[in-house]
Amino acid sequence: MQTGLVVNAALAAIKLAAGIIGNTYALVADAIESGADVFASIIVWSGLTIAAQPADDDHPYGHGKAEALAAAVVSIMVLGAAFGIVIEAIRGIRTPHVYPAAWTLGVLVGVIIVKWILSRRLKVVGTETNSTAVEADAAHHISDAITSAAAFIGISVAVVANRVGASQQWAAADDWAALVASLVVAYNGVSLLRASGHDLMDRMPGADVTLPIRHTAEEVQGVLAVEKLHVRKAGPKYRVTIHVQAARDLTLEDAHALGARVKYAILEAYPRVQSVLVHMEPYSG
Repeated sequence: MQTGLVVNAALAAIKLAAGIIGNTYALVADAIESGADVFASIIVWSGLTIAAQPADDDHPYGHGKAEALAAAVVSIMVLGAAFGIVIEAIRGIRTPHVYPAAWTLGVLVGVIIVKWILSRRLKVVGTETNSTAVEADAAHHISDAITSAAAFIGISVAVVANRVGASQQWAAADDWAALVASLVVAYNGVSLLRASGHDLMDRMPGADVTLPIRHTAEEVQGVLAVEKLHVRKAGPKYRVTIHVQAARDLTLEDAHALGARVKYAILEAYPRVQSVLVHMEPYSG
């Protein structure tokens, strides 16, 4: 992630300078997006650092929510960047300006390649660590690549129009491209905000997570049924609360031992499960 910070800062500076010198707001807008990426990466990094801290007396359930909170902040930043791009793109469309320089296309090609590579690497890390914040950062990079691709198209149209002597109105093609790209960026921001909101609100994960946990508990000898199963995400880990039914004639000591076997069977089978709370109940089937 440190490498991504340095790369984003360098890209933002290069795109800003190229956009100003090359007379293309699409590239300036792209620089704004890269600048937001720098702050987003810092926020994600800080969120993951806090989330990794162990539980303490003041936070007995750990600090995992910091990861989802960081993802939510990044999502809001993405939406803010999209809104800023819209405002400036409309201003550029309404205000006549000179044609963008053709050499700025080369800058954009390099940016698209670098951003795509960064996004793919972070996506792999996010999937492996089950981190919403890292996946949000990966999506932020791909949205930046999308804005760069849109800028490339818009600038290409303006450059060709300039060479064939078309109307001055075509000089705003890169601004129209920035406007279209802002819609894609806004969509990504809303999607990321929804995902982080689900984590903050303790939404149950899908069947791909809950069903294997249920089946593991049901396979423990002595378990007759699983009445309830609640799973919530805390950072990259999951916390499980499960209600297990067993024979009515079990002693308290035997019921406790069975609950322990269920707990450790789940923890052993699924490393992403951080804690398991087992409620023992008499079988009612």
